[in-house]
Amino acid sequence: MSDLEEIKIKELELKANEIRQSIIEMLIEAKSGHTAGPLGMADIFTYLFFEGMVHDPQNPSWEGRDRVVLSNGHICPVLYATMAHAGYLPVDELKTLRKFGSRLQGHPHREYLPSLETSSGPLGSGLSQAVGMAIADIIDSGIDTRRTIYCLMSDGELDAGNSWEGAMLAGKLNLRNLIAIVDRNNIQIDGFTEDIMPLEPLADKWRAWNWHVIEIDGHSFEDIHSAVNQAKAVFESPTVIIAHTIPGKGVGYMERDFRWHGTPPGIQDIDGEPKKEEQSKIALDELRSLGRKISGYHND
Repeated sequence: MSDLEEIKIKELELKANEIRQSIIEMLIEAKSGHTAGPLGMADIFTYLFFEGMVHDPQNPSWEGRDRVVLSNGHICPVLYATMAHAGYLPVDELKTLRKFGSRLQGHPHREYLPSLETSSGPLGSGLSQAVGMAIADIIDSGIDTRRTIYCLMSDGELDAGNSWEGAMLAGKLNLRNLIAIVDRNNIQIDGFTEDIMPLEPLADKWRAWNWHVIEIDGHSFEDIHSAVNQAKAVFESPTVIIAHTIPGKGVGYMERDFRWHGTPPGIQDIDGEPKKEEQSKIALDELRSLGRKISGYHND
């Protein structure tokens, strides 16, 4: 397992920052949608699509591709933005998010955008879908399967029992080709997860179903790279990567504030936050400033 070179880390950081800017621009145009989760998961998605996954944007139906199942479909702005920057669709199309007739629905819809692996929306169902894909792949390919099925999940959706049914089956069947990534940002729509429905000890729960568990800083590309490669080397069980992230990452007034879970900038005044007329400009200015800092360091 090789470490990421510093120049590659900076390239990924720049790309993640571009994707965060696209997310904000999409939400400003749509005037609706989810903000905190997409910003928080931009680094994970950037790593997968620009470093970790086997895929081909020019041939999205290629049989040998890895699969990405987005279980918490409401964070689809980060999926759409990352796919656009990776070449699956024009970046300009991102501005059609949630508009009538758009391919970019408010939750992913495979019939509108065939390069998606699944349609999603009802929370808790994605892991079971990914388990089915992993089982099918082993049946088709046998012990020599090389494809990886990635299931991206929220921590809040673990309130749904279907998630644990999928986890239990995957552990029983030792689905080595399955990697679940849980966005452990500690928020959901009504507040903090540990106030709404406590999840801890979360890692122990996954271990109880025979999963290999890795906990990481979800904003460290070194951590993400190491975890994904470690997961691919585990043969006797599926792996879950519990990625500790900051919801609203990159926009100071949004970070760690559950009120931005499903609220885009510029729509409403929120106590203690910038006025709605200023929110969009502040968010983009912060991200653009950060991008210049990363770029400057990269060019030294």
